[in-house]
Amino acid sequence: MRIFPILTAILVAAVIYLFVFQRDFLLSFGTDERETPEMAAQPATEAESTAAPSQNSAPIVSVAILPSIAQNVDSAVTVRGETRATRQVDLRAETSGRIISRPLRKGATVRADQPMCEIDPGTRGVSLAETEARLAESRARVPEAEARVIEAEARLQEALINDRAAEKLSQGGFASESRVASATAATQTAHAGVAAAQSGLQSTLAGIQSAEAAVALAQKEISRLVIRASFDGILESDTAELGSLLQPGGLCATVLQLDPIKLVGFVPEMAVQHVKIGAKAEARLVDGRKIFGEVSFISRSADRVTRTFQIEVTVPNEDLSVSAGQTADITISAQGTLAHLLPGSALTLNDNGTLGLRILGDANTVRFVPVTLIRDTAQGVWVAGLPREANVIVVGQEFVTDGVIVDPTIAEATQ
Repeated sequence: MRIFPILTAILVAAVIYLFVFQRDFLLSFGTDERETPEMAAQPATEAESTAAPSQNSAPIVSVAILPSIAQNVDSAVTVRGETRATRQVDLRAETSGRIISRPLRKGATVRADQPMCEIDPGTRGVSLAETEARLAESRARVPEAEARVIEAEARLQEALINDRAAEKLSQGGFASESRVASATAATQTAHAGVAAAQSGLQSTLAGIQSAEAAVALAQKEISRLVIRASFDGILESDTAELGSLLQPGGLCATVLQLDPIKLVGFVPEMAVQHVKIGAKAEARLVDGRKIFGEVSFISRSADRVTRTFQIEVTVPNEDLSVSAGQTADITISAQGTLAHLLPGSALTLNDNGTLGLRILGDANTVRFVPVTLIRDTAQGVWVAGLPREANVIVVGQEFVTDGVIVDPTIAEATQ
């Protein structure tokens, strides 16, 4: 039998037992048993006292702040737009015919009610004369029709008298029943005669109205022979050429009104509340000229695609130096407001998605303030809504929330 492996196993088991279950007993061999419990407990107390602060207190976040003072900023709105004619109309024919007037060339100045195109009258004058003759004939029939009515009414009165006389004679036995019946029939005939005479008079009056309508139609047709300018302006195209045939709807000429002229632009929805009717506006044309006017229209409905609002500025143009269709940079003045110029990177959102900034409050605590973006520039963004003087957190604002105490350092301004 091999006894050494058995002894070795027993010895190893004993050592393991001592290290596992009797560790304190083994450690006591290397210490001084005379050491008091107070002395042994003292290092543990000091260790706990040094470890306690690290377990109970959180580290303070370091942030960079930028002191800022509000400035009075002109909140002018600048948009890109174009010039447009105040009025533009296509003069078109309302009747057909050949042009008998010489053409006016484009660019000519025209006045309101000035003839632009004249159409050959053809037989329209004859038609007018015919309708006027019919009207005169209808009017001449009126006295005759009225006389017939008077005559029929007189016959009716006579028949009524005879009828009453025959009735009285019949009651006294002096007239036969046939005479009474004859008087009654005469009365009914007289009634019919009156009705026929009145109908004839009404027919004559209706004929007069029909003739008057025909005369008015013929006169209107003749008035359409001359196409006139609707307002003072400039010809954008030549008038219809001499000898050309115009059909209803055919173009005679196009007239523009350029004094005053309109500037049309589209304002973003973020800035439309700053634009007011009557506000002064300045526009710079592509050739460098500046023109001045006032806002005359603000759309109340946004474009569904661009979400912008159309505005119009009316500008005097007495010398007609500004043409329609020119590109213009329009600047609309608005009431100034107090705002801060800050880096765009300092803007952040709170839990509700509100745009704002985090600033340093009392005792170095963080506070979120909603702001309104006024203008975006190359130097930064102008925002309103902050106190007049504010220490804005520009670095680290995304890692802190309201009420958190921070360790601030002043950042260098880069605007």
